[in-house]
Amino acid sequence: MGATPSLLAVAQERALIMDSATGTNVQALHLTPDQFGGIDGCIEYLNLVNPDIIKRLHKANLAVGVDAIKTNSFGANAIVLEEYGISDKAEDINREAAKLARQAIVENTSSTVARFVIGSIGPGTKLPSLGQIDFDILSDSYREQVTGLLQGGVDALLI
Repeated sequence: MGATPSLLAVAQERALIMDSATGTNVQALHLTPDQFGGIDGCIEYLNLVNPDIIKRLHKANLAVGVDAIKTNSFGANAIVLEEYGISDKAEDINREAAKLARQAIVENTSSTVARFVIGSIGPGTKLPSLGQIDFDILSDSYREQVTGLLQGGVDALLI
């Protein structure tokens, strides 16, 4: 058996199906503040405080045949996380997001199927072009997010 093909190699052969919106699916669960670890509504914080919820969502997507799992990290840069008072956890949240997606793939995929982890990076809530934030501060927050995602083992980034 050979090595798993790269995302690029598979994408050159066929269209890849990516999973659905993690945030929307989490909202449909109507979680309690306790399930959010006391930080109600911060879906990305679930990677640290209630990872089984995220893994279950990943597994459900894998069960219907997706090729790629997006990490639960769309709003996990320090600027957005500061709104919840947890900006210091940005790198950890992103690393765990990638690890959870990878674990779900490993636990729910045969060795003959190539599946991938895609690091999800959203636009954030502040823009330099509107004078809401300094570009360098914003850039640093994305650098920290990407570092965590790469440490966690993503195959690609979706910005």
